[in-house]
Amino acid sequence: MAISSKRITINLLLIAAVASIPVIEKFVPLGLHISDPMTDVFVYAILGLGLNILTGFTGLLNLGVAAFAAIGAYVFAISTCEIYPFQLGFWSALGLTMAAGALAGFALGAPTLRVRGDYLAIVTLGFGEIVKDVLVNMDSITKGTQGINPLPPPTLFGHELGGSGQYWLFMAIALLVAVGARSLERSRIGRGWISIREDELASRAMGIRPDHAKMLAFATCASLAALAGALTASRLSSSGEPGNYDFQISILALCIVIVGGIGSVRGVLLGALVMVGMNSIVLVKLTELMGGSDAAPPAALAEAHGLQWAFLFVKTWAQNVLISPTNWKFLVFGLALVLMMIFRPEGILPARGAKEDAPDGDEGTGGVTGGVTGGITGGGASSVAAKELRP
Repeated sequence: MAISSKRITINLLLIAAVASIPVIEKFVPLGLHISDPMTDVFVYAILGLGLNILTGFTGLLNLGVAAFAAIGAYVFAISTCEIYPFQLGFWSALGLTMAAGALAGFALGAPTLRVRGDYLAIVTLGFGEIVKDVLVNMDSITKGTQGINPLPPPTLFGHELGGSGQYWLFMAIALLVAVGARSLERSRIGRGWISIREDELASRAMGIRPDHAKMLAFATCASLAALAGALTASRLSSSGEPGNYDFQISILALCIVIVGGIGSVRGVLLGALVMVGMNSIVLVKLTELMGGSDAAPPAALAEAHGLQWAFLFVKTWAQNVLISPTNWKFLVFGLALVLMMIFRPEGILPARGAKEDAPDGDEGTGGVTGGVTGGITGGGASSVAAKELRP
């Protein structure tokens, strides 16, 4: 009880600290504002939580989650933009978007129930490319590469939300999704997903219906991914072009799940902060601090001395393509992933039981982490499935 109370207190303090960022920004210089990129972190956290249900809980590798985000963005755009006859409200459009995403998840899940491992990854990858090409070619509806715009901003009780309002709204939605994902994990449905991830044959023997559970996991993942796409479209006031929802988005979502901890809700939230925050906040602010493209003139360097000379020198060379931190982001991402796989393959905040379920000689890499490649043959499914059958 004490541990639970302490964890709740820490979580509440973290939520309060994140929620206070827009208020703190009123007293700091404009260059130190981070609420706008933090909104992107919330959106990617929702996307990662959806993928975590399919890949982390159920053990099915999905490389086409960006396609569901694209479907969500375009369904939201078509249902709200003034050039179409529907013009639904923000919340009604979100509900329709999630329903459309769930239907797309069923459509992808139904023909792939017997496909596993690397083959499923290839199928989902192909699905992502098909969706992107269809959105481009259906230009009479989707406006092709131009995207659909303008879209109405997020609203609450009939009032349009500005920057701070959108920040708090997106944060609240991300928290609700996280709580829902955690509740699903502890539920009868979640235990069924986990047992399938550990050993599908043992789960079937214990009375679980793997086909039904997989379809539900696909639908839930697709619905949350569509929600993330709709929130992005509403925030940007445009669906964006289909090329924005490419394979890189799917890989980034998968990296968020892996780095944070496969099967861990807390880990996905932290993974979104690390992966998206590194690119959108740390590297950008570091480049701005170094001066970006505003190089100091040679005369200023000649007249400066000491620390002032060092600062101007850094600003001068920050425009160099080899020195600008933003140009090193892919190297940083790649190096971070390599180091994570070597020293902490279970993730920063692994799911409970990840180390306990690890096979001998490979502590911390079995169970949950092994589910990504479809090579899970652990013996924990019987106990998980037994819990599934308990009232």
